[in-house]
Amino acid sequence: MEYIVIPGLDKKVSRLVMGTASLRPDKADALIPVLDEFVRLGGTTFDTAENYGQSETILGKWMKERGNRDDLVILTKGAHPYGRNRVTPEDITTDLMGSLERLQVDYVDLYVLHRDDPAVPVGPIIDVLNEHIRAGRIKRIGASNWSWRRIQEANDYAARNGLQGFDLSSTNFSLARPLEPMWPGTVFADEETIRWHEDNQFPLFAWAAQAGGFFTGAFSPDNRSNPDMVRVYYSEDNWERYRRAARMAERKGVTAPQIVLAYVLAQNFPICGVVGSLSVQELRANCEAVRLKLTREEAEWLDLRRESL
Repeated sequence: MEYIVIPGLDKKVSRLVMGTASLRPDKADALIPVLDEFVRLGGTTFDTAENYGQSETILGKWMKERGNRDDLVILTKGAHPYGRNRVTPEDITTDLMGSLERLQVDYVDLYVLHRDDPAVPVGPIIDVLNEHIRAGRIKRIGASNWSWRRIQEANDYAARNGLQGFDLSSTNFSLARPLEPMWPGTVFADEETIRWHEDNQFPLFAWAAQAGGFFTGAFSPDNRSNPDMVRVYYSEDNWERYRRAARMAERKGVTAPQIVLAYVLAQNFPICGVVGSLSVQELRANCEAVRLKLTREEAEWLDLRRESL
């Protein structure tokens, strides 16, 4: 396993982050061994959310049974919309307190706002998050599906007022470029966003790092059985990226999904890939991808920015 540093956090953040959106009662028996193996392989960081069903509850019970909470980095998210924008001090507080109860913890290492509402000024948002930081409920904060401009605006406000700003962003980022968001209000890290991360060396937690299975072989141009995948990922450029990933995987003796995860981790700033491994075998393959180093030329070729290697 490899790790990044979040300034001010006294724990190692694993570059492979265990996503827990699939952690629900009907799958818990199958997925608990995956959580155990993740920790055994050096994984420290778990991504969950207030709106992920019973994910937080199951994760909290597992941590209590294993007695490993102090060794882990728990990232949970709040302020998800439920028919209305909920990026308000009141909703943030309600969601955070609920997460702490379900996780059976006194604090979360990383508290991340799940969506943005650009109509809300950044000041009250940063103010309320800092109230919870001072109370010991949160160690560091981040923003999911916020534009880099809004993050910069929030951090400028925090700096002017002697407050803690955002330490990470979590957006969609993968080799496949979405034609439109998978879910309303989500953000993909485009080239401008990547340049901002490079210039500021600002950590990114890339969700859907493997594009929801687009590169597994389960999809093809003539297979249109999954309307969401068709809507979001079916483009000629993405199919060419798929073909190139498959060719590189064959040359290196690995799989296309491993190449795709290695591409995400090959960026020139601190970055982690959030993956929802559904089996121990899949998890081990993802861990192997962390050690698979791509050159800049290889990454550019995969992303169609270079015609040949």
